[in-house]
Amino acid sequence: MKSLANSVRHFLVSEDGPTAVEYAVMLALIVIVCLTAISTIGTNAKQTFNDVANQLGSASSSSS
Repeated sequence: MKSLANSVRHFLVSEDGPTAVEYAVMLALIVIVCLTAISTIGTNAKQTFNDVANQLGSASSSSS
């Protein structure tokens, strides 16, 4: 584990400044895409659960 940490540290130290900035920009874009996807999936899931709950609610009140 220590050798992995040393390898990562050596890689980061040996990189140029502009390359590190490019990696940071790519990481930021990946995070934005992931957050957008998670938000969209959450909204769709919430709507699906609400639809099912409404159908179950209307089915139980019509059977009473």
